[in-house]
Amino acid sequence: MENNNDLIKPKTHTSKTFHFPFYKTSLTFNLHNPHTLLLEILSPTMGTLRSPSSSSALKWLGFVTAVWVQSISGNNYTFSNYSGALKSLMNLNQLQLNNLSVAKDVGKAFGILAGLASDRLSTPVILLIGSLEGLLGYGVQWLVVSRTITPLPYWQMCIFLCMGGNSTTWMNTAVLVTCIRNFRRNRGPVSGILKGYVGLSTAIFTDVCTALFSNDPASFLVLLAVVPFAVCLTAVFFLREIPPASSADEESEETRYFAVFNIVAVVVAVYLQSYDIIGIKTGVFSVVFASILLFLLFSPIAIPFHSFIRSLNRGEGDVEGQVQEPLLRAVEKEEVVVANVVVEEEEDVGGERKRPVLGEDHTIMEAMLTVDFWVLFVSFLCGVGTGLAVMNNMGQIGLALGYTDVSIFVSMTSIWGFFGRILSGTLSEHFLKKAGTPRPLWNAASQILMAVGYLLMALAVPNSLYIGSMVVGVCYGVRLAITVPTASELFGLKYYGLIYNILVLNLPLGSFLFSGLLAGFLYDAEATPTPGGGNTCVGAHCYRLIFLVMAVASIIGVGLDILLAYRTKEIYANIHASKKAKKSGSNLS
Repeated sequence: MENNNDLIKPKTHTSKTFHFPFYKTSLTFNLHNPHTLLLEILSPTMGTLRSPSSSSALKWLGFVTAVWVQSISGNNYTFSNYSGALKSLMNLNQLQLNNLSVAKDVGKAFGILAGLASDRLSTPVILLIGSLEGLLGYGVQWLVVSRTITPLPYWQMCIFLCMGGNSTTWMNTAVLVTCIRNFRRNRGPVSGILKGYVGLSTAIFTDVCTALFSNDPASFLVLLAVVPFAVCLTAVFFLREIPPASSADEESEETRYFAVFNIVAVVVAVYLQSYDIIGIKTGVFSVVFASILLFLLFSPIAIPFHSFIRSLNRGEGDVEGQVQEPLLRAVEKEEVVVANVVVEEEEDVGGERKRPVLGEDHTIMEAMLTVDFWVLFVSFLCGVGTGLAVMNNMGQIGLALGYTDVSIFVSMTSIWGFFGRILSGTLSEHFLKKAGTPRPLWNAASQILMAVGYLLMALAVPNSLYIGSMVVGVCYGVRLAITVPTASELFGLKYYGLIYNILVLNLPLGSFLFSGLLAGFLYDAEATPTPGGGNTCVGAHCYRLIFLVMAVASIIGVGLDILLAYRTKEIYANIHASKKAKKSGSNLS
């Protein structure tokens, strides 16, 4: 019988064995070549020896750390919190400031690199790359805003903002790809929870900075640089691919645990919103607020411990039951469920792979040759592009409408974005299992609501910015949470990391079109120059035409989403039938 403890065979007689009780495995490595231990830890197959009990607990522990990563990876949406400091320090007009925000979003265009790396590098390595890049990108911005160094030339600031924006693509790719594969039978809740915490992260950063540092832009940038780096270093040790649920009982257990994650997330969101409404943001109260917030964010750690204890009680904790399971194994002949029938990928007589149909694994080129990919791509652009323009310009929109403190609108957009993400992920999964409802219909509904929100802000009705920030946040969140599982269901999981990052190109593209060009030019046309450079605009007319154009773009997105729902209705009917048949088979057994 093969000794499973000898993962690394030393080439000399000088070796040492390290035991990892949680992983239930040991590593033996050569003392004369110690970097082999590091390579083993960073390799995709680390932790392949485990009992079922530790496997389940490790999967949930990885998901908890994924939630923590997502809680701090929405720093790309916080530009409004320090854009005013950059504008005054660098004497920028609105077009130049908007182009800085575009440079930040252009960083997401290089997320293709993270997508390519997701099939070649392990999750810990991807997380480390993202955290180090963010530390450098936001660290330099802090040096400028804190006046530690003189403002850099405009093009250099664009580069560092681009690095900060790109850092989140590595974090998001590592988290989403790993967790979607680990919980592939509950993709909606996984996407909703993870994307929901991304939405909350803006409010988390904003409220913590307001509570502890009186909303100081320099202190805020310190948080953006240091906190993600520290959290990713923690996730490096626990977030990795684990075999997904293989039975209806395991799937049911996952559903119950995800319900707990949803409850905790809603409590965090309500807590953050309450802090904004109360308005007491100084003294002991602020320290207590920050402490309770950290406790709430840390509380999901109880779930992996509960899972481990349940597994032991079921008699699954026997070390002799260990099996060897490579995690990032090469995909050989992967079975794909289409039309409720297991179909194996085959090759033509000439040796060429058959062109896949929707629901099977697509390469990026195969996906891009389909009409459905481009319908999804353009509809995604209409939703996230316009939403991102509002988020990037929230500071100037608030000032134009007469508000002196716009941090509450940034926080509200984040919190309501969370509700859109988490509710749409859970509800879309529920109706998919119950009635086979195509997910793109949820995108269509959100786009209609978003168009209404833009019209309200264009008309500048009383409290329209409060209403608009909530509506845009919800709809933007729905769009992000629904598109993630939709792409995996239409084009498969094998190349999902790259396909997801191609879709994310809509963030820099939308930011450039709607924020850099549309909002920048139209705002400057209405603005009045100020002494010393820059300009300003006060009044509802500053953004009226911008909101009207974005409302039209949202209506176009509605039409595309309905078209995609019609074209994919059979796919979702088949997914529904497959889930229903599996549930019936489990009940019969």
